[in-house]
Amino acid sequence: MKVISVNVGFPREVLWKGKPVLTGIFKKPVTERVRVSYLNLEGDRQADLTVHGGEEKAIYAYPLEHYTYWQRELDEMLPWGSFGENLTIEGLSETNVNIGDCFRIGTTELMVTQPRFPCFKLNLKFGRDDMVKRFLNSRLSGIYFSVVQEGEIGVGDAIELVRRDENNITVADIVQIYVREANDDLVRRAIQVTALAASLRTYFQQQIEQRH
Repeated sequence: MKVISVNVGFPREVLWKGKPVLTGIFKKPVTERVRVSYLNLEGDRQADLTVHGGEEKAIYAYPLEHYTYWQRELDEMLPWGSFGENLTIEGLSETNVNIGDCFRIGTTELMVTQPRFPCFKLNLKFGRDDMVKRFLNSRLSGIYFSVVQEGEIGVGDAIELVRRDENNITVADIVQIYVREANDDLVRRAIQVTALAASLRTYFQQQIEQRH
């Protein structure tokens, strides 16, 4: 398991359907080691902090293994960072990573907090109206991390598991709950995971209440 690419970028204003939109989704790979703080990477910012960034979404990682799927689906070659990820990674996936798992990368320690559920800016990035829907349907959500210990990350750094969360709720499980394809037992178990993003815990609690 390792880091394939480190990608950063500042928000920029672009036109989408004739209107200006400020977005930080455009990331470019960098070769130098990058400082990691509790909120983001050096040289990287988010445009709308109400839905992006913050401690629970400090770093977004996307598996390189998913690129094969998307290059086939979209019939185009995609450079690293195409999905707005800070880290393009190898060896981790939504199905084998638990919410609450902690990893050491470089001199940092990161904790898994949630999948990504994109907004319309993913449509903007790819120039197509169906990209958000296709992304969700693919279940290839990528992984959000909070920063447990600040440090530095660079290309080629190993990704080492430090601590496995004993609740065994995977990132893929959270996607399944989000799209309302999970049973009550899984939803209740997920709510008990302290590392789960607070907004998702509230949403899942509402799901349970609506069913009963």
